[in-house]
Amino acid sequence: MQNQKAQRGRRFPFHKFFTDSRSIGLTLLLCTGLSLIMTNLGSMGVIYHDFWLKEIPFFHQLKLPHSLLHFVNDALMAVFFFQVGIEIKRETIVGELSSLNKALFPAIAALCGVAFPAIIFSIITRGSGFENGWAIPTATDIAFSLGILAMVGKSVPFSLKIFLTALAIIDDLLAIIIIAFFYGKAPHGLWLGGVALCILAVLYVVKKHAHTKIGSILFVVLGILMWYCMFNSGLHATFAGIIMAAMLPVKKINRYESVLHLPVGFLIIPIFALANTSLYISGSSFTNLTSPLSLGIILGLFLGKPLGIISATYYLTKRKIINLPKDITLRQFLGVGFLAGIGFTMSIFISTLAFDDKINSDTAKIAVLIASILSMTIGFIWLKISFPQIPQREHVVKTSEYN
Repeated sequence: MQNQKAQRGRRFPFHKFFTDSRSIGLTLLLCTGLSLIMTNLGSMGVIYHDFWLKEIPFFHQLKLPHSLLHFVNDALMAVFFFQVGIEIKRETIVGELSSLNKALFPAIAALCGVAFPAIIFSIITRGSGFENGWAIPTATDIAFSLGILAMVGKSVPFSLKIFLTALAIIDDLLAIIIIAFFYGKAPHGLWLGGVALCILAVLYVVKKHAHTKIGSILFVVLGILMWYCMFNSGLHATFAGIIMAAMLPVKKINRYESVLHLPVGFLIIPIFALANTSLYISGSSFTNLTSPLSLGIILGLFLGKPLGIISATYYLTKRKIINLPKDITLRQFLGVGFLAGIGFTMSIFISTLAFDDKINSDTAKIAVLIASILSMTIGFIWLKISFPQIPQREHVVKTSEYN
């Protein structure tokens, strides 16, 4: 039965596109370009820009996100964080973070990859009034970074892909912790009590009805209720997605991952890109690129990320705490460091939390886009040069297939 479903899936016209690791990154890039073009089309751009700021009737009275932009960032992104939480849980149980030895290297590299950009940003923006944006250049976009790495080709060792995956997942976990502790509002006790009650109810459902249909329905309903309480509690609403992922039964991880892959990767994240990159590009936009805010973000992502990761790698190998795989050199690791500077989704998301002022928020987003483009370009070129294709090997493989 499963084989028949798999065969039907492979016959789907766009099956290869939706299963290609590069597709999500490509879709994000296209949506970002489309959003920037649409926003800067004169009167049409004004209509498009204002569309995302449009109030949703009655949502304000119901204590729900009351504009399309807020709904995307507070509601749809909770589903994205739920998926991220599931990935983290899977890796800690059976993946690359399932033991201390496996997790040590990417964990220390990720910590340094967060610390260095934050320090660079804080130094550049000291006394400028932009200090609250220190976390913007600390995040790595999993979809983009892995997508660019896949575009380098099959010459990239599998161990390097595993390292980047583990690093990006830990990076996301750190970003989630930062958002929860540094970008929330003053908590409201009553709503936090509602969150606590929802957690207890979910734990009961998971324990008593985990494998029943009613249990699955209750899990989703209680998750939505928890999100509602979280949204009104002062903590950021997306944190509800992480909590729900932590309580998801292990046996259901694969099922939820397969269900969420398409809607999150090809619907929610593209909508997030369309809504959050509706930015007016003008002469002042380029003038703002020399401001401490822009320079802190660009240098933090483009230089801070690779410096942090390569410094951690150098220290750990020099002290013989870890050994690099035989087929990888320290110079090649630097290419992965550049790819980790692709901030995009999470960095843009933090930009919306760090600044209430739209001018500063938009300036931060443009800086994130520039830093991400620089990082993906240099990272791709660096890795392409470091891992050149070997045509002769391909010829031997093809010849052997006919023998």
